Amino acid sequence: MHISAMNNAKRFFKTYVDPTKPATIIEIGSQDLNGSLKDCTSENHKYIGFDFQEGKNVDVVLQDAYSLPLEDNSVDICITSSCFEHSEFFWLVVLEIFRVLKPDGIFYMNAPSNGKYHGYPVDCWRFYPDSGVALTNWLIRNKLNSVLLESFTSNQEENEGWNDFIAIILKDQNYITNHPNRILKTYANFLNGRIDNIHTILNVSRCPEDQIIINNLADKLNIISPIEPIT
Repeated sequence: MHISAMNNAKRFFKTYVDPTKPATIIEIGSQDLNGSLKDCTSENHKYIGFDFQEGKNVDVVLQDAYSLPLEDNSVDICITSSCFEHSEFFWLVVLEIFRVLKPDGIFYMNAPSNGKYHGYPVDCWRFYPDSGVALTNWLIRNKLNSVLLESFTSNQEENEGWNDFIAIILKDQNYITNHPNRILKTYANFLNGRIDNIHTILNVSRCPEDQIIINNLADKLNIISPIEPIT
């Protein structure tokens, strides 16, 4: 797990999860590879890790990547990090997640917006600034009353080269008052952020961070930028 993935998860738990309140938390893609999101949970949480193969921190090995062996409306929180890029049909996983979430359940997704190819066993997708909107619209199309609480692309940390796309979706917007806080109210190191009650994009940028870095270097070298500048 890269550093920004863990740091973004910590921000989610600090903002949205009460460590003193009992909750069932499931993680999709839970195998511990240099760190686990389970470390963000508390002793009051019932944590279940799902993955497609056996390994450290895997409680349940899924026989079908698109079917969770859980009852409807039985889970409080679902988290997934650095997993959806490896799912050929991640939108089917999303429907399963929201089937098992309780009406007031919440979904946290971290998936790369850019980064190197890493096939485990495949690497299919990257997630851009409108991905959270699209996923929420997919849920609404499937007759759910979901709302995107916030989304953003975090900037790189410690020169790792990863930009994480984060989306946090509430299953039923009738429970929105349960979550008065937002990560982006206190965190500024991001691009193209959205908050449910703000109708403008925050820290808007037409270029991803890599392109911004290239443009800045080109300016310093006094050469023509190979990439369209930010406007």
